[in-house]
Amino acid sequence: IVAASPVTQAVFEMARRVATSNANVLISGESGTGKEVVARFIHCESRHRDGPFVAINCSAIPENLLESELFGHAKGSFSGACERKLGLFEEAENGTIFLDEIGDMSLVLQSKILRVIQERKIRAVGDNRQRDINARVIAASNKNLLEEVRSGKFREDLYFRLNVVPIPVPPLRERKEDILRLAENALNKLASSGKAALKTFSPEATLFLVN
Repeated sequence: IVAASPVTQAVFEMARRVATSNANVLISGESGTGKEVVARFIHCESRHRDGPFVAINCSAIPENLLESELFGHAKGSFSGACERKLGLFEEAENGTIFLDEIGDMSLVLQSKILRVIQERKIRAVGDNRQRDINARVIAASNKNLLEEVRSGKFREDLYFRLNVVPIPVPPLRERKEDILRLAENALNKLASSGKAALKTFSPEATLFLVN
């Protein structure tokens, strides 16, 4: 974790404080700002640290498959379902499930996520039984979810359920003190793997990075 700038330090201080609770967390920020890094930090600092950390990018999976990925499916529930499949909520039992880019989820699936958060139970696709789950929920989005609520694209009730503790992650252009440290970390990894001969940046390269 690189936190050389005061704004980044404030982000991780908030993450450290909320980690000790079971409160739902909504991490917001542009793509590439490190939202999953913050989520993993919360998990590692929490009482769930010995459990799994399960992450899913909700925008990367087709809508017709996302429900099965999250909640699992029963044997024979659809063509090709040859056996029961555990969903990610079950895989995250006693740990943390990270719902990345939740703003891209359909309204129908949002309602099912809301029910899971409220009841702490899931129902697999094609199954009549409900199963208890015990996983902390951390969500993230690169969208302004409050604006999505106002435009009718995101459920207001789910937004307030997720946004118990909001953690905005600023873009790198607003925390320039981190740039050189991040670049040095990347260079050190390349050097240690034998993919780079350099172990430091020239004064000209350093000046370019920080400006």
